[in-house]
Amino acid sequence: MTHPVALQFQPVSLDDIAAAPGRIALLAAGEAPATPAARRLDRLTRGGVKRALASDAWARMKAGEGLELTFPGGLQAEALHLVKLPRRATLAEARKAGSTLARGLNDKPTLVLAEGHARAADVSFGLAMRAYDFTPHKTGEAKATGPVTFAVTAPEEVAAKAGPLAALVEGVFFTRDLVNEPANILTTDDFAARLAAMQELGLEVEILEEEQLTRLGMGALLGVGQGSESPSKVVVMRWNGGGDAAPLALVGKGVVFDTGGISIKPAGGMEEMTMDMGGAAVVAGVMRTLALRKAPANVVGLVGLVENMPDGRAQRPGDVVRSMKGDTIEVINTDAEGRLVLADVLWYAQERFKPAGVIDLATLTGAIIIALGHEHTGVFSNDDAFCDAFLAAAKAEGEGAWRMPMGEAYDAKLKSRIADMMNVGGRDGGAITAAQFLKRFIQEGTPWCHLDIAGTALLKADSTLAPKGATGWGVLALNRLIRDRYEVK
Repeated sequence: MTHPVALQFQPVSLDDIAAAPGRIALLAAGEAPATPAARRLDRLTRGGVKRALASDAWARMKAGEGLELTFPGGLQAEALHLVKLPRRATLAEARKAGSTLARGLNDKPTLVLAEGHARAADVSFGLAMRAYDFTPHKTGEAKATGPVTFAVTAPEEVAAKAGPLAALVEGVFFTRDLVNEPANILTTDDFAARLAAMQELGLEVEILEEEQLTRLGMGALLGVGQGSESPSKVVVMRWNGGGDAAPLALVGKGVVFDTGGISIKPAGGMEEMTMDMGGAAVVAGVMRTLALRKAPANVVGLVGLVENMPDGRAQRPGDVVRSMKGDTIEVINTDAEGRLVLADVLWYAQERFKPAGVIDLATLTGAIIIALGHEHTGVFSNDDAFCDAFLAAAKAEGEGAWRMPMGEAYDAKLKSRIADMMNVGGRDGGAITAAQFLKRFIQEGTPWCHLDIAGTALLKADSTLAPKGATGWGVLALNRLIRDRYEVK
């Protein structure tokens, strides 16, 4: 997998600044050099730092943005990067500052003069997140990133804060790698193997093959994958760090490629359907994070891995399948396949684990992109307190999420002439009727949230903490929700 940039924390040494190679970065708050390191840099550059901080360009900058001085006199470093960060910066500002630093990294060492800034660990997190680069399929010499050293007043204290954040970065990178991987590489077999490898981290991993899924009655899930050469699977990952408490269940849609099946998609843009396993990738990233940071919580992650292909054996519009729950479903559109996968995995999760709550994630509908664009994930829920807790976690982590309505009028649109329900309810309110479909597979009394991440899992432009491509949206919010609500204190 993609490995985060190497970070280290060491005491501030003013005498080493002049000879530091590569790049030097300074976190600065105001219009004058205010810290010992800033004053030393100013003397070495013969007032260059003071002039830069007094400039109009610096005054116009927002917190987290930076100004670069190349080949500064008096320093061996090739560049001096001044990044604006108030002493009482917010979490978002600190992470943005780290992101700004990451954009200037190269193969040379970087020294970040953070001194006693309270948000130094958060700056390091933003840097690590934004430094992600997916390169396994690019030929030629690999582009190396030089080591990054944070010079801080209390290195052991900052390193202790950065430890859990490093686990979070690795979980996000695991998610991004899975979403970015092409479908000829990330088959259902390969996906399952990557999850099974996490047993070395302490996760319990179980792979259910098609024969077992058939015995369980997962006709909805199996129908989706019956046109593919790749076998359908369900992978169960368990992290047991919370004693006897009922687990939180995370359920992810893992369609490794979605042609739409017989209801085939247009050719334009179909290459992006390698990301249709984004929900499963987020679940995997969260489980990896929990194992790496040894979270004192019980969480079970379940993913349904299938490929939706057109074939002589493929599911047809008009087919009727029977779910594990026992309900029959008329398949009106084979491109509404993700909800069929989730229906069976959701039911299995509840029947087997009796969870304290269930959250499913899926790149489920284009309709949610029409509604919310790429700024927010659509959130649907049957439990106000559960939903509010998730929304609070997402807000705290800066991951956009917006609650959407549900109701009987939307549910009625799923009525079928020949089966218990249809898998689609028409174009209007498409994201909502998809959620209503899933709600039919949530048992009475089980708190549930459905997260439609179709607009947030993959972006065509850079974001603050990620280059264009897979974002890893959801790993941060779910990790915080688990930390705040489900960990044994």
